[in-house]
Amino acid sequence: MKTRLLYALAGAVLSLSLHAADLRIGMSADVTSVDPHFTNITPNNTIGWHVFDALTHVDADARLVPGLAESWRAVDDTTWEFKLRRGVKFHDGSDLTADDVLYSIDRAAKLPNGQFGTFVAQLSDKRAVDSHTLRFRTARPYAMVPYDLNSIFIVSKKAGAASSADFDSGRAMIGSGPFRFVRFARGDRVELAKNEAYWGGAPAWDKVSFRILPSDAPRLAALLAGDVDMIDAVPTQDVTRLKANRNFALAQKVSWRTLFFHLDQARDKSPFVTDRAGKPLDRNPLRDARVRLAISKSINRQAIVDRVMEGSALPASNLVSPPVFGHAADIKPEAYDPEGAKKLLAEAGYPDGFGLTVHAPNNRYVNDDQIAQAVAQMLTRAGIAAKVEVMPVNVYLPKARAGEFSMTMLGWGSFSGDLALRSLVATEQPAKGFGTWNWSKYSNPKVDALLEQGFATVDEKKREAIARDAARLALRDTAVVPLHHQLATWAMKRNLSYAARTDEYTFAQNVKPQ
Repeated sequence: MKTRLLYALAGAVLSLSLHAADLRIGMSADVTSVDPHFTNITPNNTIGWHVFDALTHVDADARLVPGLAESWRAVDDTTWEFKLRRGVKFHDGSDLTADDVLYSIDRAAKLPNGQFGTFVAQLSDKRAVDSHTLRFRTARPYAMVPYDLNSIFIVSKKAGAASSADFDSGRAMIGSGPFRFVRFARGDRVELAKNEAYWGGAPAWDKVSFRILPSDAPRLAALLAGDVDMIDAVPTQDVTRLKANRNFALAQKVSWRTLFFHLDQARDKSPFVTDRAGKPLDRNPLRDARVRLAISKSINRQAIVDRVMEGSALPASNLVSPPVFGHAADIKPEAYDPEGAKKLLAEAGYPDGFGLTVHAPNNRYVNDDQIAQAVAQMLTRAGIAAKVEVMPVNVYLPKARAGEFSMTMLGWGSFSGDLALRSLVATEQPAKGFGTWNWSKYSNPKVDALLEQGFATVDEKKREAIARDAARLALRDTAVVPLHHQLATWAMKRNLSYAARTDEYTFAQNVKPQ
C-alpha cells in the first residue's frame, strides 16, 4: 500500500523542475572508506572515480581506453612506456606529473592492509623518463600492466604519509577527477562539488550527493518521493512497474558481476560444517571435489533467475559474463540435479548428508539475502541441512576475508576472465598478486601455470584461448560455485539519462539532464 501511494505521489513530485546544478543519487551499498588504495570494493571505487583518475579508463562496454595516460606501448617484452596528458591539474591547482604516479604506485603497494598492492606486484622497476613519461619494467613478460594500472588511482604526492583517516576526513583527498571532495559522512552520504578545470570537460552538476541507502525499499521510496534524482540497483520486483511509469526512465545492461560461492577447501575441519545433528565433523567434506560438485548440482540457477531475480540475471557457468574477454562459452551452467547430488554425496562418504551454514551479506548485491535463503532450501532438498546467516557488508567482508565461514557468497566483476581467475582461484602468491580474494584457498598448479603463461602473452587471441583453458580447469574442478550474472539497472527522473555500464559503476559525470 505504501509503495503504491508513493507511486501515485511521484507524478506530483516530478512536476517540480529538477535544479540542474544539483544531483542526488541513492547508492545501494555502503561506502566503508574513501581512501583510494585501501578497500577494493565497488562503492568505495565509485567515489574514487569521481575524485581521482587512473592512467587507463574503462568504457561502458568494459574496454580499456586512455585516462591520465594518453597512450602506452610495450617497448620490449618486459618494458612498458606510458605518456601522460599535459595540462592536467589537481584540485589544489598543482600540475599532475610522473612523480605523482610513482608516489601513488608506491602508496598502493605499501599501505598497511591495503587491497591494491596486487595490481602493482608485477612491477620490478619504475621510473620517470621526464615529467610526463614513465617506464615500468616487469621481471618477466607481462601483458597486463595497462589493465592492472586501471585499478590504481593517482593521488597528489603532497599527501605524503597520509593515512586512511586523512583521506576519510578529506585532508588528503586531492585528486584530478571531475569532482572535488566535500564531505564523507560514514553510513549517510558523500558530497562532491564540480571540478571546473577537469581535463575531460566540466560535468553538468555543481554539486553531487551520494546518499547511502543499502535497503531496497527506502532507496526506491526516496526516488518516488523525490528525495533523490536517481538510484542504482533497482529492486527486481519494481523494474516492470518503473518501466511503465512515464515519470521515470530506466537504464539496463548485462553486468560483468558474477555472484558465486566460495567453499572452504583449506582446513581439515571447517567451522560451519557439521553432521545433521549440529555436531562438528572430524573432516571437512568441502575439500572433496565430489561434494563441491554435489553442491553445484543442488542449485536450480534458472529458478533463482526467474523467481528471486525476477528475470534480471543470467545463469552462470563462468566467473565472467558472456561479453567479457576470456568467457568460455562451452562451459554450461551446472544442470539442476538433486538426485545426482545425493549420489555424489554418498560416493564421497556422506550418504546422510551433513550440515552447512551459508553466509552472505544482506545489503551488497541485488537480493543477496533472498538468494542465500533459496540456495539453502535447495541444498536441504539434496540432503545437505543448510542454515543461513546474513549480515551487513561492513561486518561481513572482514569476517569472510579472515576465513571465518565455510560457504561464502561473493560478487565479482572483471574486464577479463584471467584477471578474475587470478584474484579468485589462483594459489595465494602475494608477490605475484595471485589469490588475493581466494577465500576458498583452492589451489591447482595447472591453473596457476596457465595464468602465468597467459599473462606473458601479448597476443590477445592467444591470451584469451589460454584464459579459457584455465577457466575450464578450475570450474570443472568446482573451484567455486557460480550462480548468475546480474543485470545492472538504474532508475532516474524522466528528465535525466544515463548510459548503462557493464561494470555497474554510477558516474555522476555521465548523468545528463534532458
